[in-house]
Amino acid sequence: MTRTEKLLAELIALPSVNPAFMPPRHPHAGEKNVADFLASVAARAGLEIELQKVMPGRFNLLARLRPRNKVRRTILLAPHLDTVGANATKFIPQRKNGRLYGRGACDTKGSIAAMLTALCELADSKSRPLETEIVFAGLIDEEHAQAGSRALAASGFKADMAIVGEPTRLQVVTAHKGSLWLDLETRGKAAHGATPQLGKNAIHEMARIVDLLETDYAAQLRKRKHPLLGAATVNVGKISGGTQPNIVPDFCKISVDRRTLPGETDAKVKREIAAFLRFMKLSANISSTKLAPALPLETNYKLPLIQQYLKCVGQTKPLGVHYFCDAAILSAGGIPSVVFGPGDIAQAHTEDEWISLTELERGKNLLLQFLNSLP
Repeated sequence: MTRTEKLLAELIALPSVNPAFMPPRHPHAGEKNVADFLASVAARAGLEIELQKVMPGRFNLLARLRPRNKVRRTILLAPHLDTVGANATKFIPQRKNGRLYGRGACDTKGSIAAMLTALCELADSKSRPLETEIVFAGLIDEEHAQAGSRALAASGFKADMAIVGEPTRLQVVTAHKGSLWLDLETRGKAAHGATPQLGKNAIHEMARIVDLLETDYAAQLRKRKHPLLGAATVNVGKISGGTQPNIVPDFCKISVDRRTLPGETDAKVKREIAAFLRFMKLSANISSTKLAPALPLETNYKLPLIQQYLKCVGQTKPLGVHYFCDAAILSAGGIPSVVFGPGDIAQAHTEDEWISLTELERGKNLLLQFLNSLP
């Protein structure tokens, strides 16, 4: 068993489910046990440890490898510590056919294991960079509201480049979509079901809106494409309204997921949807339900450090992904950010989440190769 695999198995066995998905005080909830364990691993390797308080009982873990000389650049390795929920059996790591199974195996405890093992091996060697500081940041709350990355960015933390750990199949990602959740509400007039002509049916009004969002509006979005991300998308994922069959409903609400492209803001999208509905002679109250903006990412892949990283990985062109992650938040805080890690996003959040052990070890080696190439 490699050092990386051993660390990943130990991490899977330490549940760190985001508290937003668990009952209060559930033993599997929170990142503290994982953060404490990683702090001990990093300290044994001689790294400087800092716990950054984000919420009561929830801390980002920062582990620093100082250069031998003056700090001239800082590289941030930033996976997240939390996972989505699972039944208890999924916190028992299982090795089978060259894969390691368990909750968090690829999202993103595989990235944690690859990144921290690479940093510890670098600290153990005699090839510590002369002028480059490397900081491992285990971030909390990515799966819910990204409080960890938002706190790190708000603290004024600076770096010349961030590598954000997510399952990308070891490909360097420089762009991802944003995620905007909207509630649309229609209001009508209640009346007895026997005399519907005396009321105004809010569900009927909303049905027309749903149809137009999923057809005409979606078709408009498909005409605007980003070179790495393709088109923005819209999905109506939830609908509710009315009280009982014999009452004309005076209220209906839908919840919409709108994936955004670089250059789009939440306010701009809300204005666009409102204008679209007005053009169609419809109206609805529109409000955002995200706790904080989840904007898209677009990092200049021609920056020297990112070019160097692409070369180390053996990649000639950058890639984009459709999901949102901490990279956009760190980028908005002034840190040029890419997304990289072992595993496939298709396995994330699944019942039988797994990661290829060959890919896990290769990911660690690619990271170590890049860190060793820094002056």
